[in-house]
Amino acid sequence: MSDIRIRRDAPVVQTDKGRLRGFLYRGVYNFYGIRYAKARRFHMPEPVDVWEGVKDATAYGYISPVLSNPRPSGEVKIPHRFWPSNEDCLNLNLWTPGLEEDAKRPVLVWYHGGGYANGSALEQVCYDGQKLAEEKNVVVITVNHRLNVFGFLDLSDFGPEYENSGNAGIADLVASLQWIHDNIAAFGGDPENVLIMGQSGGGGKVNTLGQTPAAAGLFHKAVLLSGGMGGLRRLAGDTPSDLLPKEIMKEAGVSSVKELEEVPTPLFIRAVNIAGKKLEAQGHRFFWGPKANGWYLGDPRVAGVSDYYRTVPTLGGTVYSDLVMDRYTKDTDLYTDEEAAALVKEKYGSENAAKIIEAFKKTYPEKRLIDLMSLDVNIRRGAREYLTLKAKESTAPTWNMLTTLTFDIEGGAPAWHCSDLPFVFRNSELLPLYDGMGEVTERIKREISGAICAFAATGDPNNSETPAWKPVTADCFNTMVIDEVSECKEDFDKELGDVIIATNNAPRFGGMSAFGDPAGESTADWMF
Repeated sequence: MSDIRIRRDAPVVQTDKGRLRGFLYRGVYNFYGIRYAKARRFHMPEPVDVWEGVKDATAYGYISPVLSNPRPSGEVKIPHRFWPSNEDCLNLNLWTPGLEEDAKRPVLVWYHGGGYANGSALEQVCYDGQKLAEEKNVVVITVNHRLNVFGFLDLSDFGPEYENSGNAGIADLVASLQWIHDNIAAFGGDPENVLIMGQSGGGGKVNTLGQTPAAAGLFHKAVLLSGGMGGLRRLAGDTPSDLLPKEIMKEAGVSSVKELEEVPTPLFIRAVNIAGKKLEAQGHRFFWGPKANGWYLGDPRVAGVSDYYRTVPTLGGTVYSDLVMDRYTKDTDLYTDEEAAALVKEKYGSENAAKIIEAFKKTYPEKRLIDLMSLDVNIRRGAREYLTLKAKESTAPTWNMLTTLTFDIEGGAPAWHCSDLPFVFRNSELLPLYDGMGEVTERIKREISGAICAFAATGDPNNSETPAWKPVTADCFNTMVIDEVSECKEDFDKELGDVIIATNNAPRFGGMSAFGDPAGESTADWMF
């Protein structure tokens, strides 16, 4: 690419494959769309080729194709950005305060949410790494990788060439970590101090990397937010692993996986959706996600915490409502306690309501009774089980955080899935809702991002901007509760969670089909 269109004084960095030119903005060096690997469909990633001259790194790269067109919703709560997609999507974006090779800044690597099926490294407006790099003196990286059928179609029944196709999307993440290890010093980062973090599906990716021996030594701390700490699903029932691939080949009009590799992307997606919907109608259920096969060891609660992951300091966080999707007929501040109590009785039964309300008032004396209807206990329970196991089996400390702040919207909405992310990235001013909350926003931003950046540096979230934290132990589930007044509490909400779960009617996220409509229309709101 010619240098004529690029300012001659823009920053240029030498990587192991060639030179990259980014741009400088407010004291932070920005590099977008850096290719960390390349891959053929269904195959493991490979190193990129060496290039001559200087490559432009001032535009975001392609994101992974998805199986249905997104239908935006909830933009006030979770503003999104949508971007062109292509199977050539193995790229990352990087923000750094300086390019001194001996700076050894902590490196924060972000894996996006959207399960293993949707999302991207720039999907949410708040994913921008400028502020974290500018204000906390860290290197920030966000990563794109293969999703859904492109990253997780298990073809192991079709020969050794495809043995790990069901984990191709995770192999991309390992490749991203290898690129970081080999190149990050040139961007002012420390290859021996890399934190991986993600939210929702991104938390699942962090958990999976902890159980992937190929990633051992390429990261040194882990943060999982609202994901990855619950049980991992793959296929329901006894669905044969070759059933979906055979049906896809049939719909695509090919007779081999090798031929399927060459089907144009739009036609391939259409065949996947038709095949998947047909099999779902027959009672089969599918979930895009990693496959335990030796390369990936499996969920730690089944396989045990891996030898390397036991040495990795880990921080897990959830939020008050997470994936509870209750909808109200009016703003929450218009409900009386009597109306709220009636909803509790309707949901949990009259015989359980009094006990649940009593436990709720004991646990959250400052909350309104209507807030009980949007309380998550399932993701919170998963976090408790996961982090307690991690603390019990690890030589490194384990920490926990719960955001319970009520936001000034819809009559008062307790923290929802993704609501903590603008605080993590220090980007509250990019979201009108957060920007209008004044000092509360500023304080919680300092507390959450301050804790994560301190944890990135030392493995301990304690710092001058937050109250004192205590780690999780095998015997006590200590939690830093982030709210109007933040404090670390000892096992404060276990009784409430146990009482609700015992009713077998705890709020659940129903999930969605693994496939899109064959016509390409969205089948669900694009919230996360």
